[in-house]
Amino acid sequence: MTEAGAVAATTQRLARIELPDNAPLPSPYAEADRTQAVADLLAANRFDPEGLPRGPYGLHLCVREGRLVFDIRDAADNPLHALVLAMGPFRRLIKDYHMVVGSHEQAVTEGASDSTIQTIDMGRRGLHNEGAELLVKRLSGRVRLDFETARRLFTLVCALHQRI
Repeated sequence: MTEAGAVAATTQRLARIELPDNAPLPSPYAEADRTQAVADLLAANRFDPEGLPRGPYGLHLCVREGRLVFDIRDAADNPLHALVLAMGPFRRLIKDYHMVVGSHEQAVTEGASDSTIQTIDMGRRGLHNEGAELLVKRLSGRVRLDFETARRLFTLVCALHQRI
């Protein structure tokens, strides 16, 4: 990796993620999914907003007035820029994702076969990938992020939508 690449890897990333402190998620499974997504994001991510000073960044992620808000902050938590995305393009994926996650949780709770659980999980991963692709597309030209970062952010978007 070049020196410039090494600097970008340590600065063009999220170092903090803030979510609203609303009511808890509807199940321990959903809460664990959200907690794991945040931990994975903080461990490894690429988040490179166009036209902003070098990071690392903080991200306050919320849904406000039916819109997804990426409130990007500097290391001292000072606001830098807010990106607002319509939720409409995400709604079908979020609804389908919640249905599949509910099916997965029910299958695990009821002791379904491993093959049944794996089949449901494959569907969940497919929806997760589709959501990540949509997020990358919707943020194109505004924020560069890698696919794994987009997947984890999509998990958080789904968690936020559960709270509404």
